[in-house]
Amino acid sequence: MRGSSVTVESSGIQRQRRKNRFSRDDAELAALSLPSILWYAAFCYAPLFGIIIAFKNYKVAPGKGFIYSLFVKSKWVGFNNFKFLFQTSDVAVIFRNTLLYNLAFLVIGLLLPVTLAILISQMHSSRLAKSCQTAMFLPHFLSWVVVSYFLYAFLATDRGLINNWLAPAFGVKISWYQEPRYWPFIIIFLNTWKTIGYSMVVYLASLSGIDNALYESAVIDGATKWQQVRGITIPLLRPIVSIMFIMNVGHIFNTDFGLFYHATRDSNSLVYVTQTIDIYVYKALMERSNFAFASASGLLQSALGCVMIIASNYAVKKIDPESGFF
Repeated sequence: MRGSSVTVESSGIQRQRRKNRFSRDDAELAALSLPSILWYAAFCYAPLFGIIIAFKNYKVAPGKGFIYSLFVKSKWVGFNNFKFLFQTSDVAVIFRNTLLYNLAFLVIGLLLPVTLAILISQMHSSRLAKSCQTAMFLPHFLSWVVVSYFLYAFLATDRGLINNWLAPAFGVKISWYQEPRYWPFIIIFLNTWKTIGYSMVVYLASLSGIDNALYESAVIDGATKWQQVRGITIPLLRPIVSIMFIMNVGHIFNTDFGLFYHATRDSNSLVYVTQTIDIYVYKALMERSNFAFASASGLLQSALGCVMIIASNYAVKKIDPESGFF
């Protein structure tokens, strides 16, 4: 018995050694992943030392280079650079706009793409389904500069298509870029129109992985389409919906600069409804040329986003332990 136990232990040690040995397959996989590792190291991790700018009064030393300017010319100021976000009288408006817009984007960005993905997956004509999917996905590739020109063609006061229709019908013309009350709806519509296609593709990919045998069994049992969606599709989509929710919550303190700056044509009349953290930081940077303020703001947004991801993941795990992100 003792000899057999020794043999078992020795064979287990040998298996562990073979498992820990770097094999040829491991070398091939490492070589394949090397370009990605180098890319992330060069563009994601190496620039992280620039976070120091957020804690310094950054001054450029002409002819001395960035490293000398950062570590020699610039003085350490601690958390003073973070104060400028809260020194403006509009700080409540800035955070209100940022959070409320992102909450609206979050709710619509979860419900509508899931609904459209389910509807398209139920189409009998694959050609029609692909056409709808392509039409919804195309706006994702348009820049906000291009979208802003198309939007201006509709909303221009003198020759805009909407005003050309309103004037003969109702005898009025609306100065869209001077009327703040319309823009919360316009901004939410534009963001939904531009991003819905990309999110829908993610859910369609998840739907394609569902086993058709489950639906066939449901049909045999007499389940209707709605019962199939409620009993099969939605429960199996729950993990990817949870992951998308957590990722979107992580961006709740960030806004799309192109949407709030280019689409509104930086109209001063719309500041009250379009001023977000990113727009405020950009304008402060253009006025004061203080890179430390922008770095401090970016660091604060990233830190808050990390906290929101951890909190949302904790909440999701409490509701459904199998659907958490980590």
